Amino acid sequence: MAAVWRIFGYSIISARLTMLLLASVGIVFSFLLTARLGRGQSRTRIGCAFTAALFLMATPVFYTQSMLVILDMPAMTFTVLALLLFLDERYVQCALICTFLVLLKETAITTPAVFAAWLWYHQKQKKTALYFVCPAVALGLWLLVLERVTGHWLGNETFARENITSALTLHHVFIAFLVRAWFLFISDGRWLATIALFVGWRRLRSENWHISFLVAGAQIVMVTVLGGAELDRYLLPVLPVLYAAVVTAAVQYPVKWRVASHVALAALLVLGWFWNPPYPYPYEDNLTMVDFVYLQKDAARYLEDHAPDKRIASVWPFTFAIQNPELGYVARPLKTVDATGLRLTDLTALDRQKFELLVVYSRYSPIQGTWLDAAPLRWFLRRLRRYYDVRVQATDEEIREGLGYVPIMRWTRRAQWIEIYAPLNPQGAKQD
Repeated sequence: MAAVWRIFGYSIISARLTMLLLASVGIVFSFLLTARLGRGQSRTRIGCAFTAALFLMATPVFYTQSMLVILDMPAMTFTVLALLLFLDERYVQCALICTFLVLLKETAITTPAVFAAWLWYHQKQKKTALYFVCPAVALGLWLLVLERVTGHWLGNETFARENITSALTLHHVFIAFLVRAWFLFISDGRWLATIALFVGWRRLRSENWHISFLVAGAQIVMVTVLGGAELDRYLLPVLPVLYAAVVTAAVQYPVKWRVASHVALAALLVLGWFWNPPYPYPYEDNLTMVDFVYLQKDAARYLEDHAPDKRIASVWPFTFAIQNPELGYVARPLKTVDATGLRLTDLTALDRQKFELLVVYSRYSPIQGTWLDAAPLRWFLRRLRRYYDVRVQATDEEIREGLGYVPIMRWTRRAQWIEIYAPLNPQGAKQD
């Protein structure tokens, strides 16, 4: 991305096109991986490869990540490339790609670790296995540089606490694995994929499949045990192996059943772009993120037109968006005050003398007013808040009573909203 901006200049369109190119290359590599794993089944190999690539394109989180400048989708692309090179026994090139991969996404260190262990213990090629020490050395050097520059080997103490110290508890790990299992084997219609895997698992017993499953499994464990947030995009490197296994196992079906199953799964995946599940989910998982962006743009433009010189308190990413005109929300920077969150305690901790307006918006999918209000599920949500530090946002009444601020503007799009608050003056009238 830096190279693209250096050559063509910074722009939103160049960022979008670069990520789309990386996503497209990832689809091609996924096609090749499925074809490679399906060797010996020439009649169905190309059809399976095409279907697996189609499933990947239709997956909501892949579709949205191909538009966002985030590391997980490029990490998927280079993970699949590394796996292809390893299966073709091109170990030097594979080690080089793995070195780039771990510098792109540190949690990808599991991939060269699996390759090294396979060569060392299974194939007894100990000298060749040493090639895959290079990614670990590169990552170690990067962590040393990070420690020297920031004073902490992970960048800062807060990041280390939230993603390692706090995450390594029994309850957190248990719930995290449940969340991962739900995403991989149930959500977005992937329960159909699970059935296919159960029916045709005998077709997935070659050494190449074992290596692929080890790479995918190690990545699942890494991003589940470590990390405070169980974001679905962390599992993007796993999806190409999953879909390759699904379409290969589904060959066991009669042709009509196989076609019907594939069409149904593809349809449910596309439906997931637009359908919002009745449980909390990250907005980046589907096209809900489009509503989020439009709401932020509406509020930013209003503030630029009606309060260009006022200090505005809110949280990231809204504050970042109105500070940086190059992101396209405002034409010139606005003054901001960053809160640590949108709980009442976060907002009351702010010095009210330093800001004149407050912007609050929905940061998580709504859960009130649904079947989640049932008593057993309320108990479960309380446990989630205890072990995951789920931050319940301040309500309108709490902001009024706790801060003395009242709403002056509000925008809504489907289940999301964004609201601007201003303080009451001594006479009780709203501030302009």
